[in-house]
Amino acid sequence: MAKTTVGANADGVGDDAVGAATGRPREEWFALLDEAGAEQLTHQQIATRLANVHGVDAWWAQNVTVAYEQARGIRRPGQRQDGTYEASVTRTVDLEKADGLRALATLVERELGVAPLALNLGAKHPTARFPLESGEFVLASASERAGGRSSFGLTWGRMPDDERLADVKSRMRAWLAEVG
Repeated sequence: MAKTTVGANADGVGDDAVGAATGRPREEWFALLDEAGAEQLTHQQIATRLANVHGVDAWWAQNVTVAYEQARGIRRPGQRQDGTYEASVTRTVDLEKADGLRALATLVERELGVAPLALNLGAKHPTARFPLESGEFVLASASERAGGRSSFGLTWGRMPDDERLADVKSRMRAWLAEVG
């Protein structure tokens, strides 16, 4: 199996943030989940337990669940619930979201040689989805930020393994840098 090429969940969200949002640090959640036999539960069962039994906000329940699965070796970094892999990158720049996403979609189309399946520039959170012949996809998205800035994201999903994660992230970072 390939070495880890992307950071774990815990690398992106600090223990202080988890504790402030959920009332407990990760290690306490992990101990509670171990006591409940969570290693034998599905992802959804763990997240639901955190939300329904312990009152954790749904987003944070997902975050703690992924961190738990990674810490216990149930899921590798970058791995989705269905076993496929996904890499994502974001960048915030001084561009209007629709103009920036249009430029990003044009660049991604040029780089991949495939037109977007859909390009919805008028939505609150505009996206462009690029289906690839392999069954993989690239999703470009935009969100408005304060001060006329926008955050742009790229996600490359449905990769069958983690062999290309680092290369894909590097490639997508270059695309975002070219746009803004």
